[in-house]
Amino acid sequence: MRRRTPTPEVMAISEHELTVMTRELDDLHNDVGMPAMHRAVDQWNEHTRSSRRGFLIGAGAVAGGALLAACSSGSSSSTTTTTKAAAGGGVASLTGDLAVAGLAASLENLAVAAYGDVLTAAGANKLGTVPPAVATFVTTVKGQHAQHAQAWNAAIVASGHHAVTEPDPVLTPVINADFAKVTDVTGAAQLALMLENVASQTYQTAVSAVKADSSIKVAASIQPVEMQHAAILYFVLGQYPVPNAFNPTNDARTLSDIQR
Repeated sequence: MRRRTPTPEVMAISEHELTVMTRELDDLHNDVGMPAMHRAVDQWNEHTRSSRRGFLIGAGAVAGGALLAACSSGSSSSTTTTTKAAAGGGVASLTGDLAVAGLAASLENLAVAAYGDVLTAAGANKLGTVPPAVATFVTTVKGQHAQHAQAWNAAIVASGHHAVTEPDPVLTPVINADFAKVTDVTGAAQLALMLENVASQTYQTAVSAVKADSSIKVAASIQPVEMQHAAILYFVLGQYPVPNAFNPTNDARTLSDIQR
């Protein structure tokens, strides 16, 4: 009788366990995380609209006369602050809470791209055996990162700037170089874990770096989701899901690298 060759284990938990964790992650994200994030972004955007209305009303008498004078003289050199900001684009053109939003958006863009690369590599059989539950987890997390990026960009665009569509310029080369060496699910999980830890630590610092209540709420609504991603990846790798009693910040991304 011919003996079957056992399928090699590619993760420390079963597919069923990962499937359940992924489903619970997505349920919590949709039922709690997303509503909280959307409320915070709406509050941020309303604050932006209110600030603009106040500026226009307060400056109307002076600016109105100047604008009419400029138009009557045929001058084409007058440009609004919003237009200037939009023309600049990129994280480097942002300041204050918007700079933190831009940094977060770029980090989320990188996560979307990285998880997308994992799916592409798996489809090309470059990662060995990839259980369906792993592909489902990767697809789910990729979608959540995309929603986070959209939330930050909603606030950025509402403030008159271009959306940040590029990935983190400092971390991207590091992730790309490391991913080029990945040959299996374990390696992909380790790399994803590193990225999730950087993200959660960056949000940890963002909560204290931003000033407006709405900005704090956006960061605070996303940070736990990143930590949940990391916890599941720790399980996949056979490690304790919460290795630190308090989330460290030594790997958090900083604005100084992006605003050079």
